[in-house]
Amino acid sequence: MTDNIEIIWQGPAALGEGPLWHPAEQALYWVDIDGQYIHRMNYVTSDYTNMKVPAQVGALAVRQKGGLIAGIGNEICFVDMVEGSITTKASTDADLRFNDGKCDRKGRFWIGTMSFDAPTAKLYRYDNSGKLIVMQEDIYISNGLAWSLDNKIFYYTDSTVRKIYDYDFDLESGDITNRRVFVETPEGEGVPDGLTIDSEGYIWSARWEGSKVVRYAPDGRVDREIKLPVLRPTSCMFGGPDLDVLFVTSCSQQLDESSRLPSPAGAVLAIDVGVTGVEEPEFQG
Repeated sequence: MTDNIEIIWQGPAALGEGPLWHPAEQALYWVDIDGQYIHRMNYVTSDYTNMKVPAQVGALAVRQKGGLIAGIGNEICFVDMVEGSITTKASTDADLRFNDGKCDRKGRFWIGTMSFDAPTAKLYRYDNSGKLIVMQEDIYISNGLAWSLDNKIFYYTDSTVRKIYDYDFDLESGDITNRRVFVETPEGEGVPDGLTIDSEGYIWSARWEGSKVVRYAPDGRVDREIKLPVLRPTSCMFGGPDLDVLFVTSCSQQLDESSRLPSPAGAVLAIDVGVTGVEEPEFQG
């Protein structure tokens, strides 16, 4: 089939990331990490707004009680874009910023930090009780994460080592065990970045500096690749009224004109991929 790729927001974002579909609002949220913005667009009306935040913002999730939960700098924050308020709820003990994050199906917020120079970053779980717990250490760049449809597997990316891991996952306790390599991307074909899962249990991974998104079967086999008009796609998530649109964010920073053109670097793309996603859980705290 032909994949219809539409630019729904040209931007450009310096480092667009973290697309988040809000079903109740029929709106797409995403962040510009280095621009320090949270963006929001109503998918039906195209009404657009944004909010400047005080530090690099890595990821968002919808709060069941209203607003958003976000990783801003090294802090977990509640964000209300209507009021323009940011409330810090927890912080790490290290000066490493948060990167990608999502909620599991018990409404706990998982988010990791990142380090370019050494494996000193960590993956955290922020519980509904307000407790911030270290779940994995010895990480470089914490990135895309998701849970299998049966809640038995947790997927988690370390971009620097070009690996997506999977773990055994216990939904009730929130524990992860038995880490193994789900996918290791070939050198020279880009780096695995943000990811999402579809309604058939397949993983979609954005390939930074690979100009594509890759769909993996549950056994790690490459099922399909979609070439994109951007060099650095950063993350992807399903949305739209029927969850049948794959939204892809991208990066424009540090790209000169020769490498940017004709790429719409920093734009948000919407793609008809012929499969639906699943609704992302809300943070329950």
